[in-house]
Amino acid sequence: MSSTDWIVALVGLIAIAWVNWYFFLSGRSAPTGATTDARGIQRVRIEVKGGYTPSVIRVRAGVPVQLDFHRDETSGCTEEVVLPDFGIRTYLPAHRTTPVTITPAAGTYEFTCGMSMVRGTIVAEPGI
Repeated sequence: MSSTDWIVALVGLIAIAWVNWYFFLSGRSAPTGATTDARGIQRVRIEVKGGYTPSVIRVRAGVPVQLDFHRDETSGCTEEVVLPDFGIRTYLPAHRTTPVTITPAAGTYEFTCGMSMVRGTIVAEPGI
């Protein structure tokens, strides 16, 4: 193999590693709990910029949760959020906050972008 072949192979391996990191590892964060407002509704602000921050949310099961998605980008991938277990697919305008309200039973629920490439998790536990 020539030196050009080695360079092309190395660049390809770096690109593969970066894609795997970006889509599967970069959005990982520690679980974040919800705050409760005066009406007893749990609220969580989720930043949408190349992923969801926080990407893991802990809430109390059986209590309404308002997820405030603040989309701070114009990427087409994150222009909508999908919560399949709740039958929700909501458009997220760029540079705005969009509330989505659910009442989860105990369990783990996934939310994704419209292309299912960006992911987050809601963990609903009794008595948190």
